[in-house]
Amino acid sequence: MSAAEAKYNSWTKAGLVSRIVELESELKRHGHIKESPTPQPQAPPSHGGSSGAGADASTGNSTVKKAKTKGKMDPSKYSTRFIALKLAYLGKRYGGYEYSSSGVLPSIEEELWKALTRAHLIFPTQDERIVDFDCCDYAKCGRTDRGVSAFGQVISLRVRSAKPLPKKQAPPAAEENQQAQTGEQTEAQEDEKPEVLRPFDPIHDELDYPRLLNRMLPNDIRILAWCPSPPPDFSARFSCGERQYRYFFTQPAFMPLPQRDGSSRVKTGWLDVEAMRDAARRFEGTHDFRNFCKIDMSKQISEFVRVIYESDIEEVEGGTTNLPFLQTSSLADSKLAGEAGNYPKVYSFNVKGSAFLWHQIRHMVAILFLVGQGLESPSIVTELLDIKTNPARPGYVMAHESPLVLSDCIFPSGDRSVRGPDAIEWVYSTGNPAVGMFGKGGLLHSVWETWRGHKTEELLSSQLLQYVAARAGNIDAMVMDTPDTRLAEGAPGGRHAGSYQPIMKMAKLESPEVMNERYAQRRGFANSDAMRASKGKRKHDEDMADE
Repeated sequence: MSAAEAKYNSWTKAGLVSRIVELESELKRHGHIKESPTPQPQAPPSHGGSSGAGADASTGNSTVKKAKTKGKMDPSKYSTRFIALKLAYLGKRYGGYEYSSSGVLPSIEEELWKALTRAHLIFPTQDERIVDFDCCDYAKCGRTDRGVSAFGQVISLRVRSAKPLPKKQAPPAAEENQQAQTGEQTEAQEDEKPEVLRPFDPIHDELDYPRLLNRMLPNDIRILAWCPSPPPDFSARFSCGERQYRYFFTQPAFMPLPQRDGSSRVKTGWLDVEAMRDAARRFEGTHDFRNFCKIDMSKQISEFVRVIYESDIEEVEGGTTNLPFLQTSSLADSKLAGEAGNYPKVYSFNVKGSAFLWHQIRHMVAILFLVGQGLESPSIVTELLDIKTNPARPGYVMAHESPLVLSDCIFPSGDRSVRGPDAIEWVYSTGNPAVGMFGKGGLLHSVWETWRGHKTEELLSSQLLQYVAARAGNIDAMVMDTPDTRLAEGAPGGRHAGSYQPIMKMAKLESPEVMNERYAQRRGFANSDAMRASKGKRKHDEDMADE
């Protein structure tokens, strides 16, 4: 990368555009760019005004007005405080949480940076169009990938405060000299009484950080709450003791095919949720998850043991939509008769753990879907966790990203390795709670608008689906006897896979040790140990959720 490229590597796209406009204006002022003349509307005749030279002066060569520059706040005039923020976002429109200058889609961090700088809550040490969080003691709890959402992401940072700085009271020079000579106070000083100030309330007198930032952020990114007083040495990354994820899916997983009953497996599109529960619970405990993740060789991670506190599947209350045509005998699966009620139902795979590897949840879900379709036994989880027998991951495809949510981050008091309740005291509304939630721009008000927009789309697509199904004719007469293997992967439709190849018969990838060694040598190191040593071993890389 050249020096010129490196200079602009951390700029936002909006910042680069504004810089181009700024440079073009400079060139125009110096006459290096000539603009083609644009026709000007003829000025109306003046009544009683002067003509001739005066008129020519007003309509002649016009000077280029200097663009207004945004005034900068002086950081020395403001106090700051260290806080934590809890935020939620819908990840579909974003290229992930972390900012990347080469990203095609905007990132959550980029939107946060723009909101923080526009609100003057942080003071960048360089041009604010350059994303650089080093100016504010910033840390994040998890790195969600492209398309992944969050309901409980947490960041910590230092921001501007409304608390007044202590006033410096210096006596006037003449009085100071007299006092120095005589050693006595002047009469004016004796009559002066110190101004009594009401103590600053660190919550109610403070800036309403969530409301202030939500005015600047897109509607699909919301600040939910803030913590006024995090514990000493708090870091959103290193103080987190538990991260919780949810992966949502429907039953059926995709459009079922009209088939006859009789097969030992569930019908195409449907899932055996009880078998999935059996498999999910096998993840609980301390295991080596190298066969349930993607290896990022640039980090040279050598430790793949993670602790899973809970792993289960539950039905989502209020998530059911009624599509009556799914009860047609050729579409419905009689083996799932125990699951009474309307379809499709909505379920979520809930997993709680200390930390996670890159794409770990999505690999776990991919295996659960294979179990749910009857293509694998629940025991496949136990086999893949046995790294002595299976030291390298089979080449199966991980699940889709959009149903995955970082649902919460837990910060226990004391030793974070000991599981405990969240010790952070979150403030959800600084001022009037009714206004903060239901007023214009309030949290519930804005989230409702986002939900309502998506609900309208869901309603219309649901009505269209039922409209088409009602006109499809006799579905029971359309039974498809030809085997059609489609794999559920969390996407809207199933992936056509031809004849299914069992996991244990798939080609194996290289082991993490071999991958790391080869990558390090390509980078000029003797081996992976030498590369890790050059990075200070990057021990804490494993302490962040990487979904």
